[in-house]
Amino acid sequence: MSSSVRFHLDEHVPTAVAKALRRRGIDVTTTVDVGLRQADDLAHLKFAAKEGRVIVTHDADFLRHHAQGIEHSGIAYCHKDARTIGQIIETLRLIHDIMTAEEMVNAIEYL
Repeated sequence: MSSSVRFHLDEHVPTAVAKALRRRGIDVTTTVDVGLRQADDLAHLKFAAKEGRVIVTHDADFLRHHAQGIEHSGIAYCHKDARTIGQIIETLRLIHDIMTAEEMVNAIEYL
């Protein structure tokens, strides 16, 4: 049985994204929610992997960690200012609706 994609937003993603996804019934944590404010990227990757969450980020360092072979539960990357908050929300909703958590393991989706 496959499981739904759940998200973890790093501290650079606006909280409006988390609020909107939650209103749509999507499971989301934020950096502040889980006490990772100012934590390094590897702490976020470790938390997200333990919890089975896809990291949503504007931070290209996560792409480098992926390229280095660091395992993760998935990365949803959007270059800062490349999309509106509404576009980010809708793309994450689409990922949630069409992909499984298992399909996102060690994958990157560009928003």
